[in-house]
Amino acid sequence: MKPVHLYGQWPENRARRSARKILVYLKAQLEMNNMKQKLLQQSVFHWLLSAFSMLCAATALAADANHKMNVLFFFADDQRADTIAALGNPIIVTPNLDKLAHSGLAFNRAYMQGGMNGATCVPSRAMLMSGKNLFHIDEKLMGGETWPAAFGRAGYRTFIIGKWHNGNASLTNSFQNGEGIFLGGMGNPMQVPLWDFAGGKLSREQRSTPPKHACERMADAAIQFVNAPHDRPFFCYVAFDAPHDPHIVPKDFPIRYDPDKIPLPPNFLPVHPFDNGEMTIRDEVLLPWPRTPEAVRSMIAEYYRYISYLDAQIGRVLDALAASPYASNTLVVFSADSGVAVGSHGLIGKQNLYELDSVRVPLIICGPGIAANRRTDAMCYLFDVLPTLGKLCGVAAPVGSEGIDLGATLRDATAPARKEMMFAYKDVQRAVLTERWKLIRYPVVDRTQLFDLRIDPEEVNNLAGQPAYTAKVGEMTALLEKEMKESGDHAPLKVANPKPAEWSPPKKHAAPAP
Repeated sequence: MKPVHLYGQWPENRARRSARKILVYLKAQLEMNNMKQKLLQQSVFHWLLSAFSMLCAATALAADANHKMNVLFFFADDQRADTIAALGNPIIVTPNLDKLAHSGLAFNRAYMQGGMNGATCVPSRAMLMSGKNLFHIDEKLMGGETWPAAFGRAGYRTFIIGKWHNGNASLTNSFQNGEGIFLGGMGNPMQVPLWDFAGGKLSREQRSTPPKHACERMADAAIQFVNAPHDRPFFCYVAFDAPHDPHIVPKDFPIRYDPDKIPLPPNFLPVHPFDNGEMTIRDEVLLPWPRTPEAVRSMIAEYYRYISYLDAQIGRVLDALAASPYASNTLVVFSADSGVAVGSHGLIGKQNLYELDSVRVPLIICGPGIAANRRTDAMCYLFDVLPTLGKLCGVAAPVGSEGIDLGATLRDATAPARKEMMFAYKDVQRAVLTERWKLIRYPVVDRTQLFDLRIDPEEVNNLAGQPAYTAKVGEMTALLEKEMKESGDHAPLKVANPKPAEWSPPKKHAAPAP
């Protein structure tokens, strides 16, 4: 008997044909059911995958809604606004600040407001930290909450590194911890004592052997902080004491500048043309009078080398940030407390109200949501910076903060910020600024300067004595009076018995005869 095979060749009678059709039908039904089951399984899988994706998206949106960015704030000491290669200086070497400039928004017209004493870095930093104008600050920052303290109140870990020149008590009130802190104004960076801050107490940092430059020690502390795990957002303030004089750089630092190849400032003068009210302060006797081109070039070469060294230290910290988990959600800021003259207008220091010689400062902001490689002419004060960061980070302002939010300019570099600004130095200088014009008033010697910054950004050509500009002088003087009143400044713009404006350098500080 031949074996029966379901799929063999049966004799083709009717019964067998019927049986075969039944078997084929059953096979087809079985395969169809298997396919349906597979399709059902696939549908369920795709539905679950879609639901999971929707859940992940919703979770991400919820996280974004509650997310707070970190802040890494670099602050230099006495760095002019024209000392970054990417922003137009063809001589200086600043590759890391260049990267920052290409990564974010650079402000062409950021300013500190001045000071009521020769150490203008003290009021400048007090304005930055409080968000208040010059006439409302307490230089020791004991008159209310600071912006770093507000960040701490909002759940941030706040950390300070570097120079603090506003009193020990306000430091411990403003920050939660810190390392490599310089509690002074200036000194030899190879020798200055640095302090740590933890548990509410300051303790003297152990010096390294061999000794390290203060900027390197500060960068080390910043790198260690960035590399640490953080379970909450952070506000890290790194205030280097460079490039303030003395311009001391480690001997093995490779970047050097030949003084003979350094161009003089376009507004170089051997002597300032009149008494500005602060002619013989400590900064001004760093070089004798008349200022010689050789001496000024040599000073600028040292100054530039110090800035290049500072740039290298900032680069080390930026590299650490780039390699950290916080690279994509950290706002990075670079600025400085003031400019410095180093030969401009016959001056050396910062006790004046000229643009690059004192009040204009570098300001670069980069991070999530900020357009890269952009520059803006929007005018702002330093004390607008932390209110802007606070807004970006969802931090409520401390009581009394007056700074404005620059968020519109961060989103659109063409958006304006402040329309007018005023500046002051002691009771001997006042100034007011618009987009085009700047007026400086010297009440003690009854002198006025008017500059058209659109065509004379170096402030060389004083238009105040020309009849064609009499109306403009009056208009700007009225604006200065208005801005002074709104700022709480009650100093007079005229005095009863002005001093002679003519001035001669004291003989003990005169340059030796050639």
